[in-house]
Amino acid sequence: MHDIAYIRANPQAFDAALARRGADPVADRIIALDAKKREASTKVQQAQSRRNDASKAIGQAMGQGDKDKAEALKAEVAEIKASMPQWEDAASAAGSELDDLLATLPNLPAEDVPDGKDEADNVEVHQWGKKRAFDFEPKEHADLGPALGMDFETGAKLSGARFTFLRGDMARLHRALAQFMLDTQTRKNGYTECNPPVLVNDDAMYGTDKLPKFAEDSFRTTDDRWLIPTSEVSLTASVAGEILPDLTQPIRLTAHTLCFRSEAGAAGRDTRGFIRQHQFEKVEMVSICRPEDSAAEHERMTECAEQLLQTLDLPYRRVLLCTGDMGFGARKTYDLEVWLPGQAAWREISSCSNTGDFQARRMNARYRPEGEKKTAFVHTLNGSGLAVGRTLVAVMENYQNADGSVTVPDALTPYMGGVDRLEAVS
Repeated sequence: MHDIAYIRANPQAFDAALARRGADPVADRIIALDAKKREASTKVQQAQSRRNDASKAIGQAMGQGDKDKAEALKAEVAEIKASMPQWEDAASAAGSELDDLLATLPNLPAEDVPDGKDEADNVEVHQWGKKRAFDFEPKEHADLGPALGMDFETGAKLSGARFTFLRGDMARLHRALAQFMLDTQTRKNGYTECNPPVLVNDDAMYGTDKLPKFAEDSFRTTDDRWLIPTSEVSLTASVAGEILPDLTQPIRLTAHTLCFRSEAGAAGRDTRGFIRQHQFEKVEMVSICRPEDSAAEHERMTECAEQLLQTLDLPYRRVLLCTGDMGFGARKTYDLEVWLPGQAAWREISSCSNTGDFQARRMNARYRPEGEKKTAFVHTLNGSGLAVGRTLVAVMENYQNADGSVTVPDALTPYMGGVDRLEAVS
């Protein structure tokens, strides 16, 4: 959500920032709706005040025996009561139209975000790691997986396309990755582990900018709850409506959860393999902090995700997303893309975003700076630390052997009960 006061004071700058994201100018319309709402609200307040004054005056007139004045005042009160619904409806209608409009507008990009139309205009920040030189033709995970316990056929039989059934050590490696990620984020990086609901209400989805824009990409239950597309929703919305004490230290939360996406906007993309599933698991990082701390917190969060890839010795690159490729609620985003030798391509494995106060305004999350009476909106950040399934894919492709087995990275062997290699399931 956007700051109306800022839009009124800087309409041209607001439209210029939206234009960087490919949106049409709307500042004049916003200002007009806001003026209409405020005018109608003022009329209601004035009518209420006059009605109260007239009601008191009726009693006084009656006490003084002035029946004519009392009757005139009664007529005035009746007229005010009759006219008030008109102004109340006008204020409500203008407010609803304004809220609906604001809810469709993306966040404004940070100044250092590059302009661009799509992923081709993203900017590589740096690379880490050395791509492995194979003495055989590396396979894609979808070709390696079936022999090792990645069962696409049973997943499809049970649930349809984009579902997978993991078996044996493949399932164990998937679980080991999640535990490794959680342990790193909690024991080394200072995040508090949480176990939040994966079913949430409209307010949680709206507050974290998933509604109304991404309704089609999400699953909804018959009792009007939503299956979370990421635990960013549950973790961030946990502070909705709160006034937090002075955030001298950011609140850092992490969770390993199931996530669900209908992928309505991704028809035909990554239909083969384990990259883009309707049901998947992710270890999420969320930070709630003061505005002046969010830029540094964004860098720190991204480094926490990078640390995992470095420990697993998976080559990756950090990419700064351009305005055309950035998520709806983000003001700045770094993607981490891991190298997949089977595909001979970089693929996203983590996305870390600073949303500024965009989500905080939607869910009314504030804090009270030390020594001040007024409150201010917090800044919220979120990032994958990491996507578990995609990390499994990266391990499979980077640690594959000529005989079709996959070596378990050293960092994961403590979680594997001594298993150091995935071999064909008999």
